[in-house]
Amino acid sequence: MLLKTFGWSFAITALGLVAAVFYGGWEAFGLVAILAVLEISLSFDNAVVNAGILKKMNAFWQKIFLTVGVLIAVFGMRLVFPVVIVAVTAKMGPIEAVDLALNNKDRYQELVTDAHPAIAAFGGMFLLMIFLDFIFEDRDIQWLRWIERPLAKLGKVDMLSVCIALIVLLITSFTFATHAHQHGGGHVDKAQTVLIAGIAGLITYMIVGGLSGFFEDRLEAEEEREHEAEEEAERTGKKKSAVVLAGQAAFFMFLYLEVLDASFSFDGVIGAFAITNDIVLMALGLGIGAMYVRSLTVYLVRQGTLDDYVYLEHGAHYAIGALAVILMVTIQHEINEVITGLVGVVLIAWSFWSSVRRNQRLAAAEGNAGTDEKAEVSSAV
Repeated sequence: MLLKTFGWSFAITALGLVAAVFYGGWEAFGLVAILAVLEISLSFDNAVVNAGILKKMNAFWQKIFLTVGVLIAVFGMRLVFPVVIVAVTAKMGPIEAVDLALNNKDRYQELVTDAHPAIAAFGGMFLLMIFLDFIFEDRDIQWLRWIERPLAKLGKVDMLSVCIALIVLLITSFTFATHAHQHGGGHVDKAQTVLIAGIAGLITYMIVGGLSGFFEDRLEAEEEREHEAEEEAERTGKKKSAVVLAGQAAFFMFLYLEVLDASFSFDGVIGAFAITNDIVLMALGLGIGAMYVRSLTVYLVRQGTLDDYVYLEHGAHYAIGALAVILMVTIQHEINEVITGLVGVVLIAWSFWSSVRRNQRLAAAEGNAGTDEKAEVSSAV
């Protein structure tokens, strides 16, 4: 099972490390290995959240997620995305941007760093909306009840998550503009860019997430109707509609997963520049890491880990909330990637430990109930 799920990841790791040695020797090998570990540590919460969505999809779309999705994640976000950012911000053609990335690495790094406020605002708002929509939803299983219970009641207010996200964005852009003005201008015009990028992130979340939820709801309703009228559907041959809807629902969920992965990868791509500004090594290292994150997502789904450890999804969403805040803060202040990674790991580890304790309590309660039943039977005899 482990080899079947992680086989491609192991193969890509071997190929990537060999390619690194041929490209830049053993130093390149070490840098690629470090980048892969960085990506995995920063994106473990991504795998948990992805698993919650992927388990609703059939085997076909899970394969699409592992094949086409990986190509988008590795080549799109880890290789093409930084080049596109440079091309747009520096107002140059894509060929010039690629040439700059390969032959003038310092200037390339400088341009990507300059674009960081807009990237962080877009990704931060998208991730913040995921966290807020999760925390404001009334759910049967609650982890930190003292927080989640009152917030679930507040969540009954329409559009509350959107309002809070917009307030956070306005405060961030305003303080960014004020800070820039106090330090002699320079970045005052970028406050508007931050605001626009943040709104774009919010709109992207609402469109992709809304369409995904819409088709998922339609799919569930259609399946329920088909189940109730199964004999009639078979007789009239109208069973095809559910399959079409399943495809639509799965497609938009897949699209949602890709945008989610993109938002998670922003901090990894930017953080990678602290290790190297070589775009080839970045693509190799982050690509290997992205592959493991995807394999881990599928592993969590197939093992039913989220069903067994019910607080894991909560921990992952709290990690998303923390990452969203960190991204917004990094618009003005530098935060070490180690801190970013540790926050996510600590929250997920805490939620896992809480899940284990919950399972132990339930097992103990069932054991006590069984003992009481046997005692009652013995006394009756």
